[in-house]
Amino acid sequence: MNYGFIKVAAGVPQVSVADCFHNVQRIEKLMREAADKDVQMMTFPELSVTAYTCLDLFANQTLLNSAVEALLKLVHNTADLDLFTIVGAPLVTENRLINAAVAFLKGEILGVVPKSYIPNCKEYQEQRWFTSAFHLREKTIIIGNKTYPLSNHILFTDGDVSAGIEICEDLWTPVPPSSILAMEGANILFNLSASNELIGKHPYRRSLVSQQSARCLAGYVYAMAGYGESTTDLVFAGGGIIAENGIILKESERFSMEDRLVISEIDIHNLQNDRQVNRSFMQATHLLPPETIKIPFRLPAKPTAELTRLIDPHPFVPSGNALNERCDEIFNIQVSGLSKRITHIQASTAVIGISGGLDSTLALLVAVMTFDVLKMPRKQILGVTMPGFGTTNRTYTNAVNLIRLLGVTLLEIPIEKACRQHFEDIGHDPSVHDTTYENSQARERTQILMDIANRENGLVIGTGDLSELALGWATYNGDHMSMYGVNAGIPKTLVRYLVEWIARNKVDEASMITLLDIADTPISPELIPADKDDLIAQKTEDLVGPYELHDFFLYHFLRFGSTPEKIGYLAQKAFANRYNPDTIRKWLHVFLRRFFAQQFKRSCLPDGPKVGSISLSPRGDWRMPSDASANLWLK
Repeated sequence: MNYGFIKVAAGVPQVSVADCFHNVQRIEKLMREAADKDVQMMTFPELSVTAYTCLDLFANQTLLNSAVEALLKLVHNTADLDLFTIVGAPLVTENRLINAAVAFLKGEILGVVPKSYIPNCKEYQEQRWFTSAFHLREKTIIIGNKTYPLSNHILFTDGDVSAGIEICEDLWTPVPPSSILAMEGANILFNLSASNELIGKHPYRRSLVSQQSARCLAGYVYAMAGYGESTTDLVFAGGGIIAENGIILKESERFSMEDRLVISEIDIHNLQNDRQVNRSFMQATHLLPPETIKIPFRLPAKPTAELTRLIDPHPFVPSGNALNERCDEIFNIQVSGLSKRITHIQASTAVIGISGGLDSTLALLVAVMTFDVLKMPRKQILGVTMPGFGTTNRTYTNAVNLIRLLGVTLLEIPIEKACRQHFEDIGHDPSVHDTTYENSQARERTQILMDIANRENGLVIGTGDLSELALGWATYNGDHMSMYGVNAGIPKTLVRYLVEWIARNKVDEASMITLLDIADTPISPELIPADKDDLIAQKTEDLVGPYELHDFFLYHFLRFGSTPEKIGYLAQKAFANRYNPDTIRKWLHVFLRRFFAQQFKRSCLPDGPKVGSISLSPRGDWRMPSDASANLWLK
């Protein structure tokens, strides 16, 4: 296993109805192709040895005998392949016919899983031929001259990997066998299917696969019968789907006349982490059968360095139409949270320090939309700009223009004089641009905002985002503190997209121009004087590293509890064309060091709405000792 990734595949061969030996040749061809691509586990469609649409031929001994002979030939001919494989075949046991999934590896059959739920609909009356697993008494089956385990509750296990199998209709029932198998330990589920095509059926089928993988916190590999099946009354379009915890990783086109192989990787470690932290996952153990058959096997040891699945460099930022939907939902969550707080404390005003940067801009936009929702005049929002030693003309102009364009009350309070007086009071040399020099400005601004809020019966709106909280990139009791932090659940990479989305969808053209310029401005606290050309001299990402890297590290560290080694590995895949391994390692070290050292700032955060799966709120989402050692992670 390589960082928890298991390479899996769904094979969809072209079949010839009732020609078992032709079919196993096509299956073997796809198996060899999969093995050459380092696939470790794969499945084929339902009854793939005979084809699904044999109808009453399933009652014919010639077909049944040939199916067993062809199956054994396939197992024998692929003994040289280190590939866990599942095929479908009709088998006889207890004088009854079963629709079976047969798992084998390196020339040996491991076990047989019979179909549990047999459809008897007008489209396909499968009960005419097959018996349900629920009606079987024996726990073994004879194939050829050997006996093998038989059950619809079999787990194929090797270390952290545990595979379960269900067949077609099983997935469509109220309690699919895979739900039970998942609680029994299965983290990769295989479905051998022969689902036919009807108008509108595929989106529903696709959603079933996605949702079942989410409910089971598992990988789900789905292969359905395709070209070559009888079209007497139905059409089978074929195709494969691979999903993981609600996400479709890979799927093939349908209605193809060619053999298809769908390949991706299932991340076992991420799934195990989710199961451990989801305390409700195992609460239905009273539904489990008294006994589960566990069949050990040796997982093929193959490299998975060349991942076929996408490693998203920006996991917080969706693409396409999903980005618009995400932005709209996040903005509504922020507005809803702030409106509740304002009405609860009966605040008359909202007070926000506006710097001309991304975070304060987003907070102001949230406040504006909140006041619109509450039918309160925008003039009751106080946008306070507090130019200091590092304020540039660009950020100052953008801050003032935005406040005026949005119809918010502008307050301008320069802080240089107050800071110089403070330096004199504490005996600090203002020519020394150290931490004292920088942080005194942040605390002066916070004092101004708090006092104005007291005077105006207002609420100080916090602007700090999730990425800054993770890195501790905030002045303790300065910009670290507010009365409600609307951006606390939003990472920096998403803040920029939100501002741009609002610019293009929620405001007038003049405001849009200002907002887009703000989004294009380098990120900076502006606490150090600008250069001779009035350009920002202090760029945050030069000091702590690229936020896109830190957000990537944060996501995998918190969402999945991933190790630093795995995070670095994934980052190299995601940012292969942007950062070299040494750069990634350098900033990952910075992230871990700062994340552990700065927990004390997160332990006393003000309230703020959670908007995604990652949050650092000390009241529920992230509880960490402020003095925990980072040594194990830094090693």
